[in-house]
Amino acid sequence: MKKLTLLCVLLLVAHVSPSQELESILLAAREDANKLAKGYMNPVMSGLIYGMNSGWYHTAKAHKKLGFDVTIGFNASMVPSKDEVFDIANLGLTSITAPGSSLTPTAAGKGDGAMLNVNANVQGQAVTASFQMPDGVSDDLPLGAVPTPALQVGVGLPFKFDVMLRAVPKVGSDDVKAGLFGIGLKKEITDIFGPMDKTPLHVAVLAAYTNMNVDYNIDGDAIPGQNQSAEFKLNSFTLQAIGSLNFPIINIYGGIGYTGGSSSLTMLGTYDLEYTPIAAGPTITETVTDPLDLDFDTSGFRTTLGVRLSLGFFKLFGDYTLQKYNTLSAGMAFSFR
Repeated sequence: MKKLTLLCVLLLVAHVSPSQELESILLAAREDANKLAKGYMNPVMSGLIYGMNSGWYHTAKAHKKLGFDVTIGFNASMVPSKDEVFDIANLGLTSITAPGSSLTPTAAGKGDGAMLNVNANVQGQAVTASFQMPDGVSDDLPLGAVPTPALQVGVGLPFKFDVMLRAVPKVGSDDVKAGLFGIGLKKEITDIFGPMDKTPLHVAVLAAYTNMNVDYNIDGDAIPGQNQSAEFKLNSFTLQAIGSLNFPIINIYGGIGYTGGSSSLTMLGTYDLEYTPIAAGPTITETVTDPLDLDFDTSGFRTTLGVRLSLGFFKLFGDYTLQKYNTLSAGMAFSFR
């Protein structure tokens, strides 16, 4: 179980780790650096929210009292092609020019980042510098999508309630630590439709919430400084009406609802930035503190359709959700009613 938990943590942070390559962006003026970093990271942050809100159920039928299941799932949120690149010319930057193309990949895109020039005033002198935006990392992501694994336990409560828990204690290495907590509550309401409770059709409502925190220690190799670190926080929620047709072997399920959430990424510590004076003179060093403070949010409606194969207590399931970032979910469950 410990290895599985660590694997989940590694997958959770694998697609966020490009934030440690954002140091070069700090050469831009603080406001410009935040705009560039947000443009680069936005699709990954949105994909995380959509993924965290997926895979909560594979049936509308509630457990009997104290029945339970253990689910190991994987969600992959597909980033639309329009969000794989962004144009720095549309960001209203004041210190940045692009000697070549102003298009550059986001973290969820492909290819090399654009080369950018900095023209600024530091310590009363006109200075210049240049840097390359981080590359797109889509080729390194499973299915080219933003991945979110889920280890979940569900328990039946009285009155046809199920409570679901997702938890990863804050573990990892000295460089990266991540923790996650999610809770969902499902209420089967089939019996309010009269004779429907005698059919294979089951209906329920679901509410779920997830919180994730990731802490990084930045090694300082890219830009010298002190106490360099990055913090990532995510909160997501979903409200859904779900239904399922439960047959002895095949279960068809789906749902409609609303999903949303917010996340933040901050870069802390001091960073010693070096600039070249436009006039003759020695290199100028400027130290900046806590340079990045980014906030992200997204929301929208969702529709899910899936199928589950039941082999006794062992279940295999897969579903597809239509939303802003369409999401594929799949996994297996051990269910005891």
